[in-house]
Amino acid sequence: MKSVKVPLKELNNTRKKLMEKQLMNMDYKIKTEDEYGFIPINTDADFKCNYEIVDVELEAMKRYPKNISELLKDDLTSKEIEDLKTSFDIIGDIVIVEIPENLEEKKSKIGKATLEFTKRKSVYMKKSAIHGTIRIRDLELIAGKNNPVTIHKEHGTRLKLNVEEVYFSPRLATERKRVSDSVKENENILDMFCGIGPFPVVIAKNNNVNITAVDINKNAIKYLNENIRLNKLHNIEAICGDINEVSKNLNKKYDRIIMNLPGLAYEFLDLAMTLTANNGIINYYEFSDSYGQGIERLQKAAKKENKKVEILNTRKVKSSSPGMWHVAIDAKVIS
Repeated sequence: MKSVKVPLKELNNTRKKLMEKQLMNMDYKIKTEDEYGFIPINTDADFKCNYEIVDVELEAMKRYPKNISELLKDDLTSKEIEDLKTSFDIIGDIVIVEIPENLEEKKSKIGKATLEFTKRKSVYMKKSAIHGTIRIRDLELIAGKNNPVTIHKEHGTRLKLNVEEVYFSPRLATERKRVSDSVKENENILDMFCGIGPFPVVIAKNNNVNITAVDINKNAIKYLNENIRLNKLHNIEAICGDINEVSKNLNKKYDRIIMNLPGLAYEFLDLAMTLTANNGIINYYEFSDSYGQGIERLQKAAKKENKKVEILNTRKVKSSSPGMWHVAIDAKVIS
């Protein structure tokens, strides 16, 4: 390999100069031997220097693929590469991917490439949309270990779950941190659709509050209780049941109500208004192409209880489908 032979004391400065001039060959490692270093340069490099140009044997650099498509270039056609969905969810040591129908026969190759690229233990393919009262998704293992239980780390917390028994989105991590940062000391908080408890756990880990967390999925509550123990928390009460029924035994008003059930949360706004304390906050989520529909729904529900809402904040959390967003609206409820 064509290299510049440089005294060790000049190695770093010479390397920087060669890199600045784009003359250094980045596919090989620098070699040191006795009092000299050997810096690989491009074979077509034509330049003058005060050091000897020599041919030496150098170790090739390990090249890591930039994306999954690069790993699959020999297994998929250019058209199939275009159709490949390169985004995926990483939940602990599990990867969840979406594969277009026309590529399902290549799912094994895609799974193995995803496993190699992410360095995780298992790859599952989405087989359905989120469905049912308990909000789960059908999955199929396509690479790695058949173990759907994992521990996901988020903002200093650990969240244990079974991806086949509960729904969890790592893409809401920033939103959960944002809500947690907005919480005030000693708030009483109700999470109406808590799942395995990512909102309650992140909030409780970072704030002195009391949280009531409700979900209709018994497996979600099972993992929430495990997550409470795992994170050594004492300020979350986990309740399994339909919030419509559970609410009959909730004998207090809440300073904050979290309503992250974007497809159906609007159906529970009337109930949320009855449970919100004066000047309390509702963190409301829905799927929409704008904020207008959600704001109107909040205002309508408040009016039924002779209350008003002040919209504090609106934002797009993530894309849910072309033209549609998982939107968030923070509303203060005023009696």
